[in-house]
Amino acid sequence: MLKRLITSALLLLPMVAGAQEWPTKSIRFVVPFAPGGTSEIIARSVAQELTKQLGQSVYVENKPGGAGTIAMQEVAAAAPDGHTIILGHVGTVAVNPYAMKKHPYDVNKAFLPVALLARVPNVFVVNSEVPAKDLKEFVEYAKKNPGKLNYGSAGNGSAGHLAFEYLKSVAGIFVVHVPYRGTGPQLQDLLAGRTEASSAGTPALMGHIKSGKLRPIAVGTPERIPSLPNVPTVAETGYAGFETSQWYGVMVPAGTPKPIVDKMAAEISKALKTGAITQRFAQDDAVAGQGGPESFAAFIKKEQARWEQVVKRAGIVIE
Repeated sequence: MLKRLITSALLLLPMVAGAQEWPTKSIRFVVPFAPGGTSEIIARSVAQELTKQLGQSVYVENKPGGAGTIAMQEVAAAAPDGHTIILGHVGTVAVNPYAMKKHPYDVNKAFLPVALLARVPNVFVVNSEVPAKDLKEFVEYAKKNPGKLNYGSAGNGSAGHLAFEYLKSVAGIFVVHVPYRGTGPQLQDLLAGRTEASSAGTPALMGHIKSGKLRPIAVGTPERIPSLPNVPTVAETGYAGFETSQWYGVMVPAGTPKPIVDKMAAEISKALKTGAITQRFAQDDAVAGQGGPESFAAFIKKEQARWEQVVKRAGIVIE
């Protein structure tokens, strides 16, 4: 018995030592979407604070494509040592497994949840030239012009894509989806009038809303948001129970030692409480995440159950 205890203790020593030493080099923070969107804003805010805390560079690398699966597959195959992490997202974690006919990996087996970073409201907007001042008028306009309106998104499986397909399903409208490689590119066409509508997070949209180039017609959260107090929710417009928001968290390859995961979660929790992040998140109506790996895992499980039903009802298919 004593021999077994000693052996177990000796086996744990490298893991504990690894956690104490981590990080020993720069940390690659992969974002599975193109630059210019909410995902990058969240990731860079957190990376900047972690760099200060850890004494090692935490650098963000955007790697779009395949509805996020290209980046996810690459990180899943990376060394599980805490030096390659990825931004988990509602699309890549909770929707792709149910909307893709050939999903290339099991997200629940290939990754370990570390910490939820933020939840960001989805805002539905239209180009200022669209003759609709609110969601009710937009739905009426879309029904009179089926298939003639286009909405852009950051790509197949992005939060904006999911939110708008969900809205189309409950409102009974036909608006054509135009996927782009990131929020930045799709906003360029929306602002130029080449598409008519979109749904995205407040960080990417607020400047254009304030300038009058985009008109907010509804928010996807259960309650109205502070930065747009006069914009109603989808639910209060007549679609009871409608709720959608973007969320982002840190995930690591399966096999990453628990002491490293726990230390990483603790550092992230500390970063989320800094003034720089709380102020930035407040500007964007983002709600900082709380809790560690276990609570994030429970959150993911709940989101997967909810979005599986939404995918089935809305008939969302990601090629």
